[in-house]
Amino acid sequence: MRDCCVQKDSLMVQPVVDKITRGLCCRSYPGHPKGCPNYKKKEGCPPSAPMINETLDLSKPVYAVFNVFDLAEHVARMKEKHPQWSDRQLKCCLYWQPRARKQLRERIMRFLYEHPGKTVVKCPEAQGVNLTETMKNAGVELEWPPENIAYQIVLVGTRLRKETEA
Repeated sequence: MRDCCVQKDSLMVQPVVDKITRGLCCRSYPGHPKGCPNYKKKEGCPPSAPMINETLDLSKPVYAVFNVFDLAEHVARMKEKHPQWSDRQLKCCLYWQPRARKQLRERIMRFLYEHPGKTVVKCPEAQGVNLTETMKNAGVELEWPPENIAYQIVLVGTRLRKETEA
């Protein structure tokens, strides 16, 4: 791993909540001119996903649990295997995200083992969290779009108790 990378895989954060973040799902990207096909369809996706302050008690500690994936190393390895591929093909998430997500799941399980009873928010952006600003405030600069390092990030905290649960 490079010197620029954060060596730990979790840290306490103060989520930056901004409803506008949920609109990122509607931005076009290659092959999806209307944005993410899950928008308005998949459970946990906007606009039906609750805001983070309706899921986690933000007055209690919230943690970012994350995986740091060396995208530049992956691209170099793929370029060696497939010298004719375009830059877009080399960076295609279909080839690196499964491994990165597996690493993230392992980090989440370890974190939950050490912090039992906590709730994981797997897609904080869908719940209105600006992860770029949240991580920046915690001292971690995210590249966007990622060129060298790609992060997968979840938030973990105490589930907000509804009045009926009290």
